[in-house]
Amino acid sequence: MEQLGPGDLVTVATAGPQIHGIVFDVPSASKVVVALIDRRRGPVMRTVARTALTERAEPGPDDKALRQLVRRTPPAVHSAATAGSGPGQRRAGHTRAAMHRRAAK
Repeated sequence: MEQLGPGDLVTVATAGPQIHGIVFDVPSASKVVVALIDRRRGPVMRTVARTALTERAEPGPDDKALRQLVRRTPPAVHSAATAGSGPGQRRAGHTRAAMHRRAAK
């Protein structure tokens, strides 16, 4: 499997049966967020290893529900998009401490 992108049809290999899914996001080279059907909960998002995925060409019976889940889920925001606004960073507008003010003479 060469390139994966959002919207690609995939099959997820699990310990049990193989499950049809749709790629939602590719946050790293080794992990992929996939929309798939959970037997108990219905359509859900799961992070899986890229090695557990294989491409599929034909649509499955649950693809309509998976596409609706992908459509209503907000897009992922990666750390590169926030440009250093993570923990430990100062807030914009508070770049330095206030200057010392002398008392009136």
